[in-house]
Amino acid sequence: MSNLNPEVARVTERIAAKSRDSRARYLDLMAREGDKHGSRDFLSCSNLAHGFAAALEDKDSIATGRGPNIGIVTAYNDMLSAHQPYGRYPEQMKLYAREVGATAQVAGGVPAMCDGVTQGFDGMELSLFSRDTIAMSTAVAMSHAMFDGMALLGICDKIVPGLMIGALRFGHLPAVFIPSGPMPSGISNKEKQKTRQLYAEGKVGRAELLASESASYHSPGTCTFYGTANSNQMMMELMGLHMPGAAFVPPNTPLRQALTRAAVHRLAQIGRNGPDPRPMAQVVDEKAIVNACVGLLATGGSTNHAIHLPAMARAAGIQLDWEDLDELSAVVPLIAHVYPNGAADVNHFHAAGGIGYVIGELLGAGLAHADVLTVAEGGMGDYAREPWLESEALAWRDTPKTSGDASILRPVSDPFLADGGMRLVQGNLGRGTFKTSAVDPARWTIEAPVRVFDTQEGVTEAFKAGELDRDVIVVVRFQGPRANGMPELHKLTPPLGVLQDRGHKVALVTDGRMSGASGKVPAAIHITPEALNGGALALLQDGDLVRLSAEDGTLEVLSDLSGRTPAQCHEATAGMGRELFAVFRHMAGGAEQGGSAMLELAGL
Repeated sequence: MSNLNPEVARVTERIAAKSRDSRARYLDLMAREGDKHGSRDFLSCSNLAHGFAAALEDKDSIATGRGPNIGIVTAYNDMLSAHQPYGRYPEQMKLYAREVGATAQVAGGVPAMCDGVTQGFDGMELSLFSRDTIAMSTAVAMSHAMFDGMALLGICDKIVPGLMIGALRFGHLPAVFIPSGPMPSGISNKEKQKTRQLYAEGKVGRAELLASESASYHSPGTCTFYGTANSNQMMMELMGLHMPGAAFVPPNTPLRQALTRAAVHRLAQIGRNGPDPRPMAQVVDEKAIVNACVGLLATGGSTNHAIHLPAMARAAGIQLDWEDLDELSAVVPLIAHVYPNGAADVNHFHAAGGIGYVIGELLGAGLAHADVLTVAEGGMGDYAREPWLESEALAWRDTPKTSGDASILRPVSDPFLADGGMRLVQGNLGRGTFKTSAVDPARWTIEAPVRVFDTQEGVTEAFKAGELDRDVIVVVRFQGPRANGMPELHKLTPPLGVLQDRGHKVALVTDGRMSGASGKVPAAIHITPEALNGGALALLQDGDLVRLSAEDGTLEVLSDLSGRTPAQCHEATAGMGRELFAVFRHMAGGAEQGGSAMLELAGL
């Protein structure tokens, strides 16, 4: 692309250069897998008969290879609101497949946990490692080698990255992610946050808090704030793995059904033996990964993807690190204000122009790669358009060139911020991520004494006792992958927000995770190396002076730590199945490498 931003081009070239050997190994493996498993002919008659024994009217087609057979990997459950609509998808998709001479089978299911349910409790310590479990479950589903394409049904936090990692190991096949869409808007995020803070201060009770939360999370569909789940959907568009414009169309609507039908039809076309082969290994390349990073930065997406993007890239033989994200952030402007970066939710964002507007702006400014292979026929340019129904038939039209609401979406020429707001901070305490897009610039630099905690419960107790009512940098350590599975510390946001609203200079430093909903408090998160793995956080003591600055990328302790003995991590506790994940904790890689034991041990 002739007008590609030189910094975007430089970072892309650097990623390709450092990935040359690993990417070549990956593509060579995919070529060998395609040659070996390109059709079902290698299966014995007994193997094949087992594979279609329950296929009913599709038996003959699968047996004779008359058309492509699509493997559906689904994250359906009806506890998780975003995935509840998937319950009826497989039977619909089988009908859509038959319309074009194809067949479809549910290859397998993957777990889908809700961080919103487990937040702040023991089950949250399984959250990050559920991503690797999902990847392995995807591999188990596809290992039957019965399929010519992959339809991936998943939306939320660890689920899309897990499906992506697993599916990429079968990248000789085409793949399409099929979303289900966001729930209708509930009460305003500002109102919800106000009630949370009042509860943290003891000014309202549990009944009032539950009523508020229930008015926000209230029906089938994805939660409407711009956290990790909706950031996933944005990235699937920027990587060309959705049907264009599919991300934020509401569930159980004619347009949503039409997009699902189109995805099945398209998957039948782009298989190895179809008229337009587009294997996943070729779609997910260095440029696609950079496009996902750019989209994340331009829209103020979830910090969790500072962990997930390197992990997903590794599964495709691509090496991505936080310096790449930091340097892209310096040139990619923030052009979307969606909660927690603004008042609007994803429905308002979609109505104002949504992903189509964002992609059009990024392509026009040379900030995203246009010359990429996507599942859509017309490449990335197709994703700057929006789907609609014309006389009940699915069609696409150009997204308006002007934002429908300048408080939510702005052009690249007039952004909310000049950069993407995901900064690398580093120094003698390690390396971490600081999301500036939701934080007042006046708070980007904090220098204050620390109060050190080993658990988030300790922070809550100290807050309630009035011990934090001052300028303070709260350090919560032993929250990394090896310590306890790196749970999100989202429950810390209300008390820290209260302290900030009282006029104090407050920040959080942790080797744990926050999320796309981390809010207005300055935070250096994902600190690596983590405290349990030789990180300097284990040497900090109450009262040490720390300087955190997103302006110059500093994370420094100003006190002398020499001669100190590292604090000891509390022993991992059994219960809630956590003992079954011991191997993940003991072998996990660093946060910057994706926090994965599976990828470390596989040498990826």
